Amino acid sequence: MEERIWHKAYVAGVSPTLDIERITLYEILARTAARYPEQVALIMMGTEITYRQLHANVDRFAGALAGLGIRKGDKVALILANMPQMVIATYALFRLGAVAVMNNPLYTETELEHNLRQSEARMAVCLDFLVPRVLSLKDRTRLEAVVACHIREYLPDPGNDPFVQELYALHMDVSPQEGVYEFRALLEGGGTPPETRVAFDDPAAFIFTGGTTGVSKAVVISHANSSTVVQQFKEWIFDAEDGTERLLAVLPFFHVAGYTDIMNNAIYRGWTAVLVPRPTPDVIIALTLKYRPGLFGGVPTMFVGLLNNPKFKSAKLDFIKGCLSGAAPVALETIRVWEEATGSTIVELYGLTETSALATFNPWRGKTKLGSVGVPVPETDCRIVDLDTGTRDLKLGETGEILIKGPQVTRGYYNDPEATASIRDGWLATGDIGYLDDEGYLFIVDRKKDVIIAGGYNIYPREVDEILYEHPKVQAACVVGIPDAYRGETVKAFVVLKAGQTATEEEIVAFCREKLAAYKVPKSVEFRTELPQTSVGKILRRALRDEEITRQKGA
Repeated sequence: MEERIWHKAYVAGVSPTLDIERITLYEILARTAARYPEQVALIMMGTEITYRQLHANVDRFAGALAGLGIRKGDKVALILANMPQMVIATYALFRLGAVAVMNNPLYTETELEHNLRQSEARMAVCLDFLVPRVLSLKDRTRLEAVVACHIREYLPDPGNDPFVQELYALHMDVSPQEGVYEFRALLEGGGTPPETRVAFDDPAAFIFTGGTTGVSKAVVISHANSSTVVQQFKEWIFDAEDGTERLLAVLPFFHVAGYTDIMNNAIYRGWTAVLVPRPTPDVIIALTLKYRPGLFGGVPTMFVGLLNNPKFKSAKLDFIKGCLSGAAPVALETIRVWEEATGSTIVELYGLTETSALATFNPWRGKTKLGSVGVPVPETDCRIVDLDTGTRDLKLGETGEILIKGPQVTRGYYNDPEATASIRDGWLATGDIGYLDDEGYLFIVDRKKDVIIAGGYNIYPREVDEILYEHPKVQAACVVGIPDAYRGETVKAFVVLKAGQTATEEEIVAFCREKLAAYKVPKSVEFRTELPQTSVGKILRRALRDEEITRQKGA
């Protein structure tokens, strides 16, 4: 790695270059189980699974899948929440050299069909209540078999625990039929899996882009990508000891952030993942107070939700050593209020599905900059290029498109050569607009496709969002550009107020007028009780814009 300006921001002892160990994900689990056999790997609402048990279950389930004909290179769709079956099935596929195709259990039938067809999945491992939906797609996809998982299988006795009781109520019996198998039966009957040579560069998972900018694509994440990222994390978070920490697994494992930052990272370090299958604020708070995770990973909307929860405000959270946030920018006001309420700092990082969730990170225990997503992590390079051609490098401080290069960057998209061709010489064009300051810290201004052009002026929605979040009555906000016959586009704000608060459109507009240039001020404000979000809490700006355009056409 050539010397870069941001290397000066690294904390002493953190190296910009790594001697990357060529170890696959299953080998990581096997090594961790040997090092920490009695360390708790997973906690499911009170049920504990040690690394010895996890490793044994992975091998047995791999043997069962092999008995059903799953071989190296086969694709298997996983449609599960954060539950032990998800971890067991994922690593069983790694053991066989097969590919874990990650899917959101909340996908519609249309979305699920697209992903199954795109990935060419032969089998699906899913929640019991999804079995009928998956079976209805067999004739239109390559699916041959379905494995049903019951969430009760790893739950303790519900007793008087309302959260466990709610999960118990989700159970659905699955009728015996050809091509449908029960997870527990397969696990109990699984034998020794065949020896399979899995190479470092072999694909491990397909993780779909969020689809916020178009039809979702299957990003190929290799063992090398994921193995490199957890090694980068260890170098960066240098003061966390192996075999000791607890992580709250709020981020879903089917999303690249949960897959990398939580599941794979915890297994690499021998940490305990406290599983959160239904991440409501009350459940998050209850599990946080009960299990006291030292590292707290989340997304902006989760932090906002917790800050507005009375139970959270009264809780003592001095056991949290640090908070990581990714997936979307955290409003500066949220960071300020969080630090006042908890005494811990939200350290922002930046990554995409295509970078295996990690590209830049504010220095851990070092100099962080509010509003920045930090500096490129070890073995990672960054460029800012012009928006017109994407080839001309810009100077420090100049705003353009962010390009990332490093061993964590995907080699491409499955069955999509056109999209793969956009990754040139290892450089990923992120579609995000930002700049590097004079110390190499990256600041993201907005998405390239989200820029609002009004009267010839470029307006970055995030800048307006930040101002709206400063309003004491605003809980969530998002602005979009909508067609305007005179200005080309004009700014509209969608606002969610805090509980018990009232406000008028004029009040919100006047607040913005005090802090923004006139051309950036929203021309209209719509109050809502909630805003559309992705599975990890990223507000869907494009969905709001599409809704507004449809409404205007109807009018």
